[in-house]
Amino acid sequence: MISEQEKHRLSQAIHEAEKGTSGEIVVVVARQANEYRAIPALFALFVALITAWPLIWFTDLGPSRIFLIQLIVAVALNVVLAWPAVHLALIPPSIKRARAHEAALREFASHGLSRTQGRTGVLIYVAAAEHYAEIIADIGIADRAGPGVWEAIIGELIAAIRQDRPGDGLLQAVQRAGAILAEHAPPQAHDTNELPNKVVIL
Repeated sequence: MISEQEKHRLSQAIHEAEKGTSGEIVVVVARQANEYRAIPALFALFVALITAWPLIWFTDLGPSRIFLIQLIVAVALNVVLAWPAVHLALIPPSIKRARAHEAALREFASHGLSRTQGRTGVLIYVAAAEHYAEIIADIGIADRAGPGVWEAIIGELIAAIRQDRPGDGLLQAVQRAGAILAEHAPPQAHDTNELPNKVVIL
């Protein structure tokens, strides 16, 4: 989704943004938030199940033949739906959003953003396959800036991703988040860089 050069630019942007604040910024870019293995399998089993009824009603096939056809349908569909582009199309948008949000929360916790001094950590999370982006700000900064500010940054980031400019969108998001942190969480005495500035690619 982003090149090595863009990763370097983003790391530098995070470094520069954190010079003006006691907060911490982490950027995570995931190719896909979830594997969704269960839903394609359930779809294949459902189609195999209903395949039996037309065979029972309109043919003279015996139970063993019908069962064999059901098995072939289930296996064939599982193979076809194993392709990410195919099975992602089956997943309802609401489920994709929910799974991506859950993944963002896990990344927020796993990267230590809830353990920063002053609780002013900010995660910028993107899940490419789900076309999903989110900013999670810790309790020390979220309410000071207000939800509308973060939503505006995400809106601009999503617009950039849709224009096939994810690197530029993330760079702008880092700079905007840094400006908010600088305003509401200025540098303190004895500040240290608590978290790495590199971009995390999953």
